[in-house]
Amino acid sequence: MEQLRYPIGTFKAPETITDKHLDEWITALEHLPERLENMVSPLTEEQLGTPYRPGGWTVRQLVHHISDSHHNSYIRFKWGLTEDNPTIKPYFEKEWAQLFDTQSAPIQMSLDHLRAVHVKLVYLLKGLTREQLQRKFTHPDGNEETTLEENIGRYAWHGSHHFTHIANLIQREGW
Repeated sequence: MEQLRYPIGTFKAPETITDKHLDEWITALEHLPERLENMVSPLTEEQLGTPYRPGGWTVRQLVHHISDSHHNSYIRFKWGLTEDNPTIKPYFEKEWAQLFDTQSAPIQMSLDHLRAVHVKLVYLLKGLTREQLQRKFTHPDGNEETTLEENIGRYAWHGSHHFTHIANLIQREGW
């Protein structure tokens, strides 16, 4: 079950984040919307309603979740750049996944939204200095401080994590 839940493992930031890490992460973020859209657009309504694992979210919920989560991340980058170590506002992603729009809305809305958010996010990230990348925000759960450079890696992982959930489901089901 753990392999189904974390098919690429959990996120662990490297001790030292290099330019190579940042380039790879930003490239992953840049290409995620197109890769995701290419993968999920051919799916039927029934396939979109299939959970990626027992007790897990459906493909539709995952697509909407990725869009919602990366939207929140973009705002967190902006807060981190404009405020001194702000405490970010968490959101209840499990509850968001149960809202009617996440369960029934066409995925194209979130695919378009994700594309727009990532165009803005990637443009922003490519222009940050090393000094700006060291800026931090604090997540109130555990008062965990995160640098902006670490958050780039976390969201590159997050997109790949959910992309792999869907890709593995498609492969298992032979779609």
